[in-house]
Amino acid sequence: MIDYLIVGSGLAGISFSETALLHGKTVLVMDDNSQNSSKIAGGLYNPVILKRFSEVWHAKEQLELMTSFYSRLESKLHTQFDFKKPILRKFFSIEEQNNWFAASDKPNLSPFLSLNLITKKYNGIDSPFDYGEVLHTGYVDTAKLVAAYQTYLKDNNWFMDVRFNYSELVVKDDGVLYEGIKAKNIVFAEGFGMHANPFFKHLPLDGTKGELFIIKAPDLELDVIVNTSVFILPLGDGLFKVGATYNWKDKTATPTEDGKIELVERIQEIINCPFEIIAHFAGIRPTVRDRRPLVGTHPQYKCVHLLNGLGTRGVMLGPEMAMALFNAIENQIPLDREVDFNRIKPKNFR
Repeated sequence: MIDYLIVGSGLAGISFSETALLHGKTVLVMDDNSQNSSKIAGGLYNPVILKRFSEVWHAKEQLELMTSFYSRLESKLHTQFDFKKPILRKFFSIEEQNNWFAASDKPNLSPFLSLNLITKKYNGIDSPFDYGEVLHTGYVDTAKLVAAYQTYLKDNNWFMDVRFNYSELVVKDDGVLYEGIKAKNIVFAEGFGMHANPFFKHLPLDGTKGELFIIKAPDLELDVIVNTSVFILPLGDGLFKVGATYNWKDKTATPTEDGKIELVERIQEIINCPFEIIAHFAGIRPTVRDRRPLVGTHPQYKCVHLLNGLGTRGVMLGPEMAMALFNAIENQIPLDREVDFNRIKPKNFR
């Protein structure tokens, strides 16, 4: 009997799988790669919500945990995917500068917002009002991480490339049985695919569609991430990842002409040099209206668990939420009320 059967190998599934393995548990991960939000994500980690100049929930704790988590994973997988890189907020007015300095005076934000304006002029961007620098930032190459971790699991016979069939799952008092596989626990980390899950489909996972580009802009000389209405992330060789849109209505993972037009307009607001769209991606982020994850154990089946709703900040949230769920299962440490899905009263559970 294995300790954990994990459904999903995006950021949530990787975070929980690795947490369990670090604590000496056995795992088997199942994924048919039908959900792509982790693989196409921008992967930025940033402790500040730049739209409102407010702190990300649990930012300090998340940064500390994710730093050691990804460093350890890089050593294990012999692959670099965590890249420390400054994030600059381009200012469009003196008022925005003033709002930045007002925010940087707040005790919870002062560790993350530099008091020194960045006056450097980057070829391809007009910046008459300069930039503010966010500290302790960077990005995780999520596609690289997912691919490397799946390979690692496969090499150890801990991965099955299959579509999970809920009707085949038998839940017992001491664990679960799935097509001959016995496990003490099952953790569903399916992202937006949770809507097909009979155990948790009644929870309010909305999902927001995000569209991104890879563009080629040889005249854009940028060695930092610029974040305004969209982010521009340098990939090297004149290539940049740009995103993202937010669409609460469209639940398809298909790129759209509307999304393309929106991204092009936003790019043109930031840069003043020619660019070519090399690739256009779309995915559904697993988001919740109250901007908190959905984590916990099924109220009826004590060996059935959920790790979902990481939204736009899965890179930061994943390690912390995985540890919280693991501690709740193994050590009976209660989940934070803000992330426990029992804060929500669904109409009914299966």
